[in-house]
Amino acid sequence: MSEITSNAVPGSDEETIWVEHESLIDRIPRSVSMAFVFAVFVGAWQLSTSLGLVSPIILPTPVETFNDLVFVGKNLLSGDYMLAALWITVKEVIFGFALAITIGFSLGVLVGETAFGERAVMPYLVAIDTMPKVAFAPLFVAWLGFGIESKVALAAFIATFPIVVGTAAGLHAADENARMLFKTMGASRMQTLIKLKLPMGLPQIFTGLKIGAVGVMAGAITGEFLGGGKGIGELIRVAASQLHTPRVFSLILYLSLLGLALYALVTWTQRRAVFWQKDTVGGNHE
Repeated sequence: MSEITSNAVPGSDEETIWVEHESLIDRIPRSVSMAFVFAVFVGAWQLSTSLGLVSPIILPTPVETFNDLVFVGKNLLSGDYMLAALWITVKEVIFGFALAITIGFSLGVLVGETAFGERAVMPYLVAIDTMPKVAFAPLFVAWLGFGIESKVALAAFIATFPIVVGTAAGLHAADENARMLFKTMGASRMQTLIKLKLPMGLPQIFTGLKIGAVGVMAGAITGEFLGGGKGIGELIRVAASQLHTPRVFSLILYLSLLGLALYALVTWTQRRAVFWQKDTVGGNHE
């Protein structure tokens, strides 16, 4: 934690100046802190398996997982069946995210710009979002079949609501004085939306996009679990049914890299679109 001290002389009339000092743990570089946490996690993992606290069928050792990570990596690099499965999952994620952005942004503008959207549409969106998303997977399969379409639909379904909320919140973020200035200058509603509200609301919009980027991965993999398919989710399901836990762990880790890549792409876009907040986007602690 940070310590806050004052350099004022006790009993003097001088104005008190508060100076914030970072503690020792706060001054540790982020890379070192992350490496330490990772080492502690792996050490605890290895210790629990070595002492027999957890069955190896349930939790493989770090060495077994690493070996399987290498095997999966070689399979992907060689263009074997795992690469084909990964490409299917990538398409589901990309198409699902694009669909979620299209629907979410449109509904967000409707909710943020019109009283009808805020009063009549938003309550239904909130009600739908409170429902368990997994329960909709069989419906999407029944409507769209066992192909990629049902997975794309479920991925978009999960990722849409955060984008709606982020867009609507962003449109309300414009300063009231700026709105009055546009109004007195005779700007139309569309001009105010495009030239004022959308640029000022980009930070909130990108926040919704980043949450949606995380949700779209969960939607695509859930769709593969429950609705068949030929992606990485299906490989995980097969490995789990065979109690091949190192394969399950390694495939999940590669999926996390895919999710991180999508999240990093959204963050990279945000850094360039919201250039006036460059120092705050994504953090600045190295």
